[in-house]
Amino acid sequence: MSRPALEIAGYSLRYRTAAGPFDALKSIELSIPRGRTLGLVGESGSGKTSLAWAIMRYLPANAEELAGSILLAGEDLRAMTPRQILEIRGARISMVFQDPSTSLNPTMRLGDQLGEVLIRHRGLSAAAALQEGTLLLARTGIRDPAAMMRRYPHQASGGEKQRVVIATAIACNPDLIIFDEPTTALDIVTARQILDLFTTLREESGVAALYISHDLGLVSRIAHEVAVIHQGEIVERGPCSEVFRAPRQAYTRALLAAVPDPARRLALPPPDRAAAPLLDLSGVSVRYGEQSALKRLLRPGQPVVHGARNVSFDVRPGELVGIVGESGSGKSTIAKVLAGLQDFSGSVAFAGRHFARRPAFDRAYRRAVQIVFQHPDASLNPRQTVAGILSRPLKLYGTVPRDRIAARISELLARVRLPGEFAARYPHQLSGGEKQRVAIARAFAAEPRLVICDEITSSLDVSVQASVAELLIALQRETGTACLFITHDLNLVRQLAHRIAVMQHGLLVDLFATEEAMLPARDPYTRTLLDAVPTLAGTDNGATP
Repeated sequence: MSRPALEIAGYSLRYRTAAGPFDALKSIELSIPRGRTLGLVGESGSGKTSLAWAIMRYLPANAEELAGSILLAGEDLRAMTPRQILEIRGARISMVFQDPSTSLNPTMRLGDQLGEVLIRHRGLSAAAALQEGTLLLARTGIRDPAAMMRRYPHQASGGEKQRVVIATAIACNPDLIIFDEPTTALDIVTARQILDLFTTLREESGVAALYISHDLGLVSRIAHEVAVIHQGEIVERGPCSEVFRAPRQAYTRALLAAVPDPARRLALPPPDRAAAPLLDLSGVSVRYGEQSALKRLLRPGQPVVHGARNVSFDVRPGELVGIVGESGSGKSTIAKVLAGLQDFSGSVAFAGRHFARRPAFDRAYRRAVQIVFQHPDASLNPRQTVAGILSRPLKLYGTVPRDRIAARISELLARVRLPGEFAARYPHQLSGGEKQRVAIARAFAAEPRLVICDEITSSLDVSVQASVAELLIALQRETGTACLFITHDLNLVRQLAHRIAVMQHGLLVDLFATEEAMLPARDPYTRTLLDAVPTLAGTDNGATP
């Protein structure tokens, strides 16, 4: 019991690729004592996830371990047989992934999935596993654990699913839990609850944890120590308070400089308050689950959910308005309404034209209002090159003559700071940040008057997030395009926005100029969101008056 839960010494890992060998990890030295949490931070491609796979023994066939040891409570994982590893996974090492939906079988009830671990690794009967699973869910703070055990994954929210995954991870009192970006897919309030939950469970069980994240604020909140990894090497390590207050390495300083800070406002020209609103929503409501008379007869009692209720606000030409709120608050519902993807009641006025229903949104409107989605992988056609993707709006809206399309594509790539040769690449050949830049270029190719950005930086690491945000501001400054920026990152939106709209349960509960965020007049829910914002150790984001 005196040995650290995890000890890694001189560990190096290489991948064999078509382009030649790639050194993913180089002489890694780490240890995590029991009851302690080590945060591992770095940009995408730095080696964070490769290290997690190495510990879990999930390495792909083209991986080659060159040297070093990985010890779990003194036992060498590299020396274990596949059968021994199967017995250890889930029992002595657990992992919580970024998206709980990918960890849960959609065809099985949540209770059955949790019970599998208890039956296999703790030898419980089915009845005992059901009882113990219910107690575990109660321990994670789920309100009705017995009902949750009977649900399927699609019947639970993102936060509820992540609690089920955490309950499964702690079910066998493991030596080590690996968290790989466990809150990236969650809104800020739910993420705060999940982190508080883990802190409580760690204190109760004494489990050690490796917490992988690109969010330095979250790491500062939950970890005792932090290790900074860059191009496969640990370049800095120490207590969070020391590393974040006085980083020794230039790379660490660059990561910290990229963390959103409301005190560092990005310079956007102020909108013309005297100008007529470009966009004016009045009493917009959306109800999900409404049925025809026949469907009501066949399926009585089907609940009606309000995606938005009587939402009214305006956007001035050239203005950036941030929309924030928890998952299910109605943010994306409003985005879908404005993009012409969702029926609604109420009215939408745009550039002097009034629309009272979705079918009325015509070709001119759809060109003038463009949307950039959260996940570029889901919005970029994988079978088209970047040139093909960018040429579509140019051809569809006739923004340039056909003999100028190739030149315009080069201009668009330069505008989003991508090399011209990227035109011949396919989406899978680009990084996450590069794909998002292509998606932004496609939106601006239509020469819109309003761009809707729906969580466009949430899946990006902190340095890429900062560069994409700065790019968006530069494009707005160049084109005068207005922007609706939907996010759960209040620190980021306070850097960017002229005004911030706060939504809760489909209602617009607060709307204010960004510089008024800390005034006492703010709605209590706005205060809740501000208080949930993670800050770096030893810093103050202004959330506490």
